[in-house]
Amino acid sequence: MALFKKRKPAGKPGEWYYCLEHKKVEEGPECPGKDRMGPYGSPDEAARAMETARERNVEWETDPRWNPPRDTAG
Repeated sequence: MALFKKRKPAGKPGEWYYCLEHKKVEEGPECPGKDRMGPYGSPDEAARAMETARERNVEWETDPRWNPPRDTAG
């Protein structure tokens, strides 16, 4: 008897993910959550996952609420 059951990844068919391990768009929960980004509403949105993440990172890095301007007066 197995002590732990292997769990299926959470998610639903019709949800689209970008798999970081396989570097491709996948439908439904094929890979573990640690290896995927999503869910996205369409395969096209999932295909842009890395680009979307880069754009959001730039926005967050320049957001004054998280990174206030440094005092350059010295």
